[in-house]
Amino acid sequence: MINYENFALRLSKLREEKDVSARDMSIKLGQNPAYINNIETNKALPSMSMFFNICNFLEITPADFFNDDVENPSALNKLIKQLSLLSSNQLNTLTNLINSFTTR
Repeated sequence: MINYENFALRLSKLREEKDVSARDMSIKLGQNPAYINNIETNKALPSMSMFFNICNFLEITPADFFNDDVENPSALNKLIKQLSLLSSNQLNTLTNLINSFTTR
């Protein structure tokens, strides 16, 4: 279950994975420079519309934000987009390769 503290930690982790400072992210979202810092230090929570803007900025879905089982959802989403361009044969080959790494 995500609470205020977990929300702040998840935002901080995802922002760092994107390699952007809290200040720069705030400004790019059209907010004051301390906006993201205030969220990450549990001083504020974003509105629902701003939460969606944050997710768009991070290139993730809201579900990705709350799924802390996925280490780097932005990178995973980019990979999925690339995979969607492959043919069936290419996907099968790649699946077999991945299976060889993950099957014991």
